[in-house]
Amino acid sequence: MTSTVRRAGGFAAVGSLALAAPLLGTAAALPFAAVAAVAAVVDDGPLFELFARPGDREDGRLNGLLGFSLAATGLGILSAVTAIPALAFVGAVLCLSYGNLGARVVHRRWPDPFADAVGFVVAGTAGAAGGVVAAAALGGTPSPTPPTVAFLAASAALLGGLLRAVFFERDDPLVLLSVGLLLWFLQTLTDPVTATEVGVAIAVTVAVGYASYALDTASVSGMLSGVFLGLLTVVLGGIGWFAVIIAFFGVGGLSTKFRYEEKEQRGVAEENEGARGSANVFSNATVALAAVLGYAAAPVEFTVAGGLRVEGLVFLYAFAGSVSTAMSDTLSSEIGGVFDRPRLITTLETVEPGTDGGVTWQGEVAGFAGASLIALIAVALFDAVGTAGGGVVLLAGVAGMTVDSLLGATIEGGRLGNQGVNFLATLSGAVVGAGMAVVAGVPGIA
Repeated sequence: MTSTVRRAGGFAAVGSLALAAPLLGTAAALPFAAVAAVAAVVDDGPLFELFARPGDREDGRLNGLLGFSLAATGLGILSAVTAIPALAFVGAVLCLSYGNLGARVVHRRWPDPFADAVGFVVAGTAGAAGGVVAAAALGGTPSPTPPTVAFLAASAALLGGLLRAVFFERDDPLVLLSVGLLLWFLQTLTDPVTATEVGVAIAVTVAVGYASYALDTASVSGMLSGVFLGLLTVVLGGIGWFAVIIAFFGVGGLSTKFRYEEKEQRGVAEENEGARGSANVFSNATVALAAVLGYAAAPVEFTVAGGLRVEGLVFLYAFAGSVSTAMSDTLSSEIGGVFDRPRLITTLETVEPGTDGGVTWQGEVAGFAGASLIALIAVALFDAVGTAGGGVVLLAGVAGMTVDSLLGATIEGGRLGNQGVNFLATLSGAVVGAGMAVVAGVPGIA
């Protein structure tokens, strides 16, 4: 057994102290506070050698163990003084600690980032599921149904694996707190789900995620981002919602490969040979995810500003509008980038290819086609979205694409980067989509 596996096993043993939380109640943080106190003073001996990371030996202090135990202490205190249930606390700690152990074990055999991610997610899912069930049993509270446990655990492990791929090992405290808050949120939000729903959701999203990685359209972090977003979308929205967003991931990802060498020569190609990372995924899909969560959390009918009562289905138009924008903008950039004589959208003067805010008529046509594709999928898969609703989705996508170009021509590169522009563009598409649906009174909204 290598030192890294032994160290991960030691962290998993410490993480298992979280199982005492349901029995300790408001004192759930005490075991980890005690570990933190020990980690702060131990600077030599077998215990130090077991838990010391390379940087710890240089500093002469168990910084990794100290940070992990303090993060667990903080989450335990939050659990004691807020509405965070013990199952979220225990599930998060075991997800991270056992997920890291799984990643280290797999790394011994396959030293590859993809294998590390798979090892973390599989072991993290098992750890989180065991933590949720054990916390309910020890605390004498009803346990979520097995399918709901599987959904919660898989979501926690995917988020943990994603953050772990993006950040450094020393950022485990951030991962722990994020996973704990996610479990708390999803546990309060999620209605009971069936084994078929969860099984299909996990199988489909994992298959699509692996395909995106195998085809080099997504990096490891991009793959994890897509699977995480896809799983939440399927379970909280439905398979139709997933079909809409996966159309963007699939077509948008493949469009990056369109005449890639030529775009690379022009200096307009995506980095990393077109494989999109987590930043790109989230800048284009965060608004869509927020719409899914809003749909799951909102009542069937609710009141907005001015006393206007609208249907919860308005979130579907926000979702479709944001995805339509992302698809439209991606195809406009990836296809339009190979054509000469782009013009700045604000002045129509000719600019060099790759200039922020520069557009070509070919790119605009491609963007219109992308928005049309999302609109057609929405019309085909949602009974509530008829011809008028499809028109709303199309116009929202074109509007969002235009906003992206205007922001690129005016503020991108100075106060705002490309990811920020993408986020604001998809937000504008969501606002246009939801706003038009309400104002026009499309079926299912009025």
